[in-house]
Amino acid sequence: MPLPVDTTPFTEPDSVNLLQRIQAHPVPTTLRGAPISTTFVHWPCPSPQDAPPFLLIHGFDSSVVEFRRLMPLLARHRDVWAIDLLSFGFTERPQDVPYTAASLNAHLYAAWKTLIGQPVVIVGASMGGAAALDLALTHPEVATSLVLLDSAGPARGPNLSRFLPPGVGQLAAEVLRNPQVRQRISRQAYCDPSFASADAARCAALHLACPNWRRALAAFTRSGGYNVLTRQQIAQVNQPTLLVWGENDAILGTALAAQLRDLIPNSELRWVERCGHVPHLEQPKATAELITAWMK
Repeated sequence: MPLPVDTTPFTEPDSVNLLQRIQAHPVPTTLRGAPISTTFVHWPCPSPQDAPPFLLIHGFDSSVVEFRRLMPLLARHRDVWAIDLLSFGFTERPQDVPYTAASLNAHLYAAWKTLIGQPVVIVGASMGGAAALDLALTHPEVATSLVLLDSAGPARGPNLSRFLPPGVGQLAAEVLRNPQVRQRISRQAYCDPSFASADAARCAALHLACPNWRRALAAFTRSGGYNVLTRQQIAQVNQPTLLVWGENDAILGTALAAQLRDLIPNSELRWVERCGHVPHLEQPKATAELITAWMK
């Protein structure tokens, strides 16, 4: 079922093109009796290839819209899917499910099984990289290989945020709704701050109007988010893995890139010049070329 998205305010063709492709489908999960309406984009390859499709996983407080520049480039080579994680994007946020890394993993697996049902190349950006690693570890049959774009990595210590009162988490979520705060974070994500355009700001804020956005984001944050994978777990990833990293990442830095390369046994690291934390948005052509060359 296509979602009715008003594309009038958007100026970039990539934004309009992807927004017109967003769909929703009920996905049965182990989390509740009723299915969860899950949003996704499926971008078929014009010349179908006998190769695993791509599955793109977005980052924290984001949506499938963040892949608006990368999806059409990858779709020249094979089918591409992008799925909104539970508690993010435009996917339904039921009040009767927990919002934890385990729940996101269970929902993502169910969405893959319902919508795609065949092995994929998982491409995870930022927090989506941790989600990709988690899915590959818990359900290795899903992934033939992994591509991690400036990915989150091992857990950084115990989850102290679980001791915060619920109101604190909701206040933090409300701060993220502030346009000035979002713009400041957006500018930091790029090497060239001119990429933090008005169109980009609209894309990044679309999902804030979804029901239960603040409550779900606060609950996920209080759960510790994706601060769950240990170094020992990441070292058990068997799939071939490509790490693509912006040389000027001011969000996660660059030291984590080498750390993940050393942890994941069958991995390679490629740098993107003049690029910050979001290579799929700032340098989509270079990012797509690195991915497709590595796949060959």
